[in-house]
Amino acid sequence: MDKNKIINLVDQALEENPELFLIDLKFLPDNKIYVEVDGDKGIALNECIRISRAVEHNLDREEEDFSLEVTSPDIANPLKVKRQYLKNINRILQVKLKDNSTVEGKLNTVNEEDIELEWKAREPKPIGKGKVTVIKKAIIPFVDILEAKVKVIF
Repeated sequence: MDKNKIINLVDQALEENPELFLIDLKFLPDNKIYVEVDGDKGIALNECIRISRAVEHNLDREEEDFSLEVTSPDIANPLKVKRQYLKNINRILQVKLKDNSTVEGKLNTVNEEDIELEWKAREPKPIGKGKVTVIKKAIIPFVDILEAKVKVIF
């Protein structure tokens, strides 16, 4: 199987819609090709079909048999590319760090090196009894992130 040809076909199909981007491309055993694609505003089923056809119609099954799966990301899976972070600004992320700590908060900003999360916390009052709600912020470098997932709130 010509992997470079398949990579080029996927790239060409994605170039037709600049809102789409590749998350993952895997070549699995038994000639299975797995393509995971997302869009800045999500991805419609017809776009997955279009990409699948663009790849499949340019490969010869007589030459080599294969299976092709073009899919959108699962909400339960962690974010993999920076563009996914950008599309999830203002959503709640649960971020597991390399030191095994976890930070959960609203994603405020994303840049080349890091992200900024914001959340509310209850802390003791500086003077007197009781607690006060404060807004906390954390800037987290991408190199410190083990995994980040969008928290689905119903």
